[in-house]
Amino acid sequence: MKTSWRRHILGAGLVATVLTTAACGSGNTSDGSKPSDQQRATTSASATTSATPPSASTEPAASSSARPSSTPKPTKTTGDDSSVELCTMADLTLAITNYDAQGEEVRHLMLVATNLSAKKCDVQNYPEVTLGDAQRPASVKEGTDSGEAITLAPGEKAYAGVLTTGGHMDTYSVKYVAVSLGSPGGEAEAEKPTRVKMPVTSFEADDGQRVTYWAGTEGLAMRPVTQS
Repeated sequence: MKTSWRRHILGAGLVATVLTTAACGSGNTSDGSKPSDQQRATTSASATTSATPPSASTEPAASSSARPSSTPKPTKTTGDDSSVELCTMADLTLAITNYDAQGEEVRHLMLVATNLSAKKCDVQNYPEVTLGDAQRPASVKEGTDSGEAITLAPGEKAYAGVLTTGGHMDTYSVKYVAVSLGSPGGEAEAEKPTRVKMPVTSFEADDGQRVTYWAGTEGLAMRPVTQS
């Protein structure tokens, strides 16, 4: 009997030892989950954290009301008259004045061109002045070329002097005067001449008639023909 009881005790102890060893080797945790499950959960959480984008910067955006650069922009120069167009007959009004004293023989006339347009324009070279039935315009007076065009702002005037007689032959009576701007420099076809109102009923002319280049003042235009 004693021998049988000891064997029973030893057998029970061996079974308990085997069960404890098996339990330790199974890898179960206190909440019943396996370590591999915990590792997968930890790895998943780590991956989720790494995939989360960093938070947006909290720095304030640059203000849209920042002061502009104080560097001035270049402006176009308006003092250059190199692009001024030539006057046409439509831009001007023409008048002829008797430059001699009343009662004297009419030998000196002054042609005045006034810019009636709303823009600047140039008169260039000399006008074509035809005295009555002359076969061609008056010849130009030498030494009157200034080499520059005359720029006329709206309302401004240009002047040309006309000498009707030069003591030569072929004298004839003039009852009308025709004026054209010609074709200065050959830029365009000459416009048709227009008749300008005479300061007197008639006057004498001959083949010594002359006309000056356009001038910016009355004195510059008339001096060359009155001193002849």
